[in-house]
Amino acid sequence: MKLSEEERKAVVAYRLARAKETLTEASVLIENKMWRVAVNRLYYACFYATTALLVNDGYEAHTHSGVKTLLGLHYVRDGRIDKLFSRMYQQLFNLRQNGDYEDWFEVYEEDAFSHLKPVQEFIETIENLINKNN
Repeated sequence: MKLSEEERKAVVAYRLARAKETLTEASVLIENKMWRVAVNRLYYACFYATTALLVNDGYEAHTHSGVKTLLGLHYVRDGRIDKLFSRMYQQLFNLRQNGDYEDWFEVYEEDAFSHLKPVQEFIETIENLINKNN
């Protein structure tokens, strides 16, 4: 779907705000020792931020895998986003998938705590790229 410039900016701002809000949700869940749900929210914070970047730059993905692929092709490959962030995003995707859909899959405290700060840095990196491109 082709967005007007005004619509594009509104979608980007909304998704960035949603990424930050979702990161806050993850922090609250971590404080309450709800590891599985916290990891789910950490993944979605990354997802919302990534889709904001993609929309900002005119890319469109229709699946979670498509979002990850476009991130790699257009931002990790050229060095604008560090490979470590890409790996983290993949790890969170896997944890979320397994935590949501696999019986008896455990998500641990370390899974949540170890990703909190990197997710915050990932969102900041994306926000900086968006601001630089506008």
